[in-house]
Amino acid sequence: MASTAVARYYAYKATKAVELYRPIMYLYFASAGLSFFQITVLEAAYNVTTVVGEIPTGYLGDRLGRRNGLVLGTLVITLTLLGLGLAGRLTDPFPAFLALYVCWSLGYTFRSGTEDAWIYDSLVGDDQSFSDLRGRGESFALTAGVAAAVAGGYLASVELAYPFFAAAAVTGVGAAILLTADDDRADADDPSDRTTLSASLDAVRAAFADPRLRAFLALYYVLFSAATYLAFIFLQPRIETVAAGYPLGDVETLLGWYYAAISLAAAGFTYRAEWIRETVGLRLWFVAVPLGVGLLLVGQWVLPVSAFLAFVLIRGLSEATRVFASQYVNDRIDAVGRATTLSAMSMVSGLSVIPFQLGSGLLSDAASPGAALAAAGGLLVVGTVLVHLVSTPVDE
Repeated sequence: MASTAVARYYAYKATKAVELYRPIMYLYFASAGLSFFQITVLEAAYNVTTVVGEIPTGYLGDRLGRRNGLVLGTLVITLTLLGLGLAGRLTDPFPAFLALYVCWSLGYTFRSGTEDAWIYDSLVGDDQSFSDLRGRGESFALTAGVAAAVAGGYLASVELAYPFFAAAAVTGVGAAILLTADDDRADADDPSDRTTLSASLDAVRAAFADPRLRAFLALYYVLFSAATYLAFIFLQPRIETVAAGYPLGDVETLLGWYYAAISLAAAGFTYRAEWIRETVGLRLWFVAVPLGVGLLLVGQWVLPVSAFLAFVLIRGLSEATRVFASQYVNDRIDAVGRATTLSAMSMVSGLSVIPFQLGSGLLSDAASPGAALAAAGGLLVVGTVLVHLVSTPVDE
């Protein structure tokens, strides 16, 4: 039974990763007439919705069952992807894109803390750790994303909206897979197992009262998450600019293959997540990796051709770091209100990244995406040094 449940989880993760639109989505928005600032406004709206929706959706995940929350979120994302593919045909698509981004965020908030809580409470057993299970799940998902990236690039070379339609179909399959999984809502039939709102909020307060978790929140959920988030917003226009100096052919197809390479690198890092954790150690990892990512972002501006390698490494490092961060927080919070607490962490991240997004959009329009990424990298380096000087965010 356990192996079947894990197999369903891996299958769901694979459909979740088939984001055929990912290699070209920002080029798609630009082709529809949006400026860099308007694109970052979309992303900011996404994060504002995350801030507003994380606690309620995390609480609903605790109350209604994690599987049901995942199903609902996946269906919302399916419909949103269809809408995004259609909205580009409008004369003034920005208002429609803005509304759809709000829906997109709501779909993902149902899946953020809820998914990790589902794994931790329902799938983790004595024979498999959280980082091993989640890391392998991410690895399988990213491997599926390799084929999706290539296919998305070719679809986009025909019509930029086609990858959104194809991704919607695959995401719908993910919802169907989730419906075959066990419904943990049955656990709520025992009143002693019910998660009340007050208990959930107490769990959040307890987590934020921990000095180490507060420092970790600043390091990972604010600084690191903001910098890597911006890296993937501006990857496409940055690579498009750098590639223009080389005879590399059609940019949509190139980006498809490039995203495939990025996914392979990320799959390798996450597949070996447990080995990395045991070999390197979390304390050293959360010092070296934020500094390394920051320097890579600065380096792609100083030496533009290095952008091709920089984004591959940043994706691999950030995916492995996400696995480690999730386990680190999960190990330090109670099962009661787990999804709510994880959602609160995501809420803080979503709020803090907004000024980074808007500022980088203005800087990109005024200068270039490369300059905006270099500025984000510099802030990450300085912020990482300061956090480690005043505290010890990771204690192992």
